[in-house]
Amino acid sequence: MKRNDKQSQTKVLLSLGSNIGDKIDYIKKAMNLLTRSGIFNIIQKSSYYFTEPYGISEQSWYANIVVEGYTELGANSFLQFCKSIEYMLGRKIRKRWTEREIDIDILFFGNSIIQTKKLEIPHPQIQFRNFVLVPLNEIEPNFVHPVFNVTISELFSISKDKLQVIKKDDARRN
Repeated sequence: MKRNDKQSQTKVLLSLGSNIGDKIDYIKKAMNLLTRSGIFNIIQKSSYYFTEPYGISEQSWYANIVVEGYTELGANSFLQFCKSIEYMLGRKIRKRWTEREIDIDILFFGNSIIQTKKLEIPHPQIQFRNFVLVPLNEIEPNFVHPVFNVTISELFSISKDKLQVIKKDDARRN
């Protein structure tokens, strides 16, 4: 039987992104699958942001969002759960930093520090990516990165990423 008290659950911060087709719809479908399963309870989400592609610039801009929620799963099981949602939504295997239907990245899993072949938590590139830092800073500016021991707002203030991150309401791009 599933216990609902937060002490038995782990706080998780996820980044969701898409740059193919109806980007916002892919993200909404992913959030729906995350919560409908009963495995992940979203308690907070950022605004949507349109962002320049990271890594390979000759592709469509991304839609990105960060969500916060709780799960009772362990980190490896939760990673498999996220990958299964990507698969259900039609994500294809492509080269690194290329277009994707949906991408779900685990940014933080509580204050865990995990380094295996299949999983690195905290996500090892957070500090270099404003498409993650901007929405993360919107909902969790005071969250302390367990490796760097600084807040998300501090990480964002020293970020050297120059790629554009535009809040959906302000965006002229789709």
